[in-house]
Amino acid sequence: LVRMKFLQLLSRKPGKLETLFQIPFCQKQFPYLCLATSACLCSKKKKVNSYEQVDQEKYKNLVYSVTSYKTSAQTPETIFEEDNLLYGPPDKHRPPVKAETKTPKNWVPLINPNKRIPLPNSDSDLPMKISLPKTKTPSVTRILQQTMSPQQAFYLERWKEKMILELGKDGFAEYTKNLFLQGELFHAALESIFMSEEMATKEQGEDVAISGYLSSVQHVLKDISEVKALESAVQHETLQYLGLVDCVAKYRGQLCVIDWKTSEKPKPSLKNTFDNPLQVAAYIGAINHDANYDFQVSCGLIVVAYKNGSPAHPHFMDPNLCSQYWNKWLLRLEEYMDRN
Repeated sequence: LVRMKFLQLLSRKPGKLETLFQIPFCQKQFPYLCLATSACLCSKKKKVNSYEQVDQEKYKNLVYSVTSYKTSAQTPETIFEEDNLLYGPPDKHRPPVKAETKTPKNWVPLINPNKRIPLPNSDSDLPMKISLPKTKTPSVTRILQQTMSPQQAFYLERWKEKMILELGKDGFAEYTKNLFLQGELFHAALESIFMSEEMATKEQGEDVAISGYLSSVQHVLKDISEVKALESAVQHETLQYLGLVDCVAKYRGQLCVIDWKTSEKPKPSLKNTFDNPLQVAAYIGAINHDANYDFQVSCGLIVVAYKNGSPAHPHFMDPNLCSQYWNKWLLRLEEYMDRN
């Protein structure tokens, strides 16, 4: 208030106010005073931008992404990269969480300990071919279909809806009919090849619908020998289920249950075959507990043949892998029995 009155008195006398605010006098006596319309500019310091204090070179990608985009352009990959830069690599020494594994209530071994294997007989060179009996005993295919996981059922239904949308109901029915027909012709052609080598080339050249499938499996057929069963029914006498085995033969010296599959899309790994490994394990267990078969099997083979003739994918299942899928099959069988 005193200063304001002092300034008012000086302003009445000409020349006095100019002398007061000359530069040297202003700097020495009133370093914090300036003529301005706003008092805030006199008292507040300039606000420092926090981004200016960041190590621009080290964090230039992060700073650029934050300051350059109005909306987030981050992806999971860039987020992981930023986390790794800011906090270091993730701790890999944490103990993995083990998923709870179920065990079958009614466990039966895959290999039958009570089955006696007779000495080899040179008279029994022809492969076994037992017809599938008409009975109420559930089949392996039916059990797997009715115990399918919700996720697998969802993807199957979505594929069906997509095909119906493209082909129509009648077109889809014709498509599935042709698939089953090609499968039957393919299995029949393989059976004729194993029964008579002279018919192999003739059969392959005659049927155009399956010529691609037959060309696809040629490299696998070279590794198959000593065929013991073809399109033959098997029944597990203890667990009471049955099925129809495509082939039992040696693959590279190992006796296997062989399952032939046709596909228009590549299936390079065993997981691409969905429930087929469980089906093979179920057939192996049935053979080992079926009195009609005087041998036991501990290995499996799934051969995926392609319509375009590209080399088939053979998926070999060793005894350890077969045992794992055997336990999974027993759980599916229990689930089916509980429902029915």
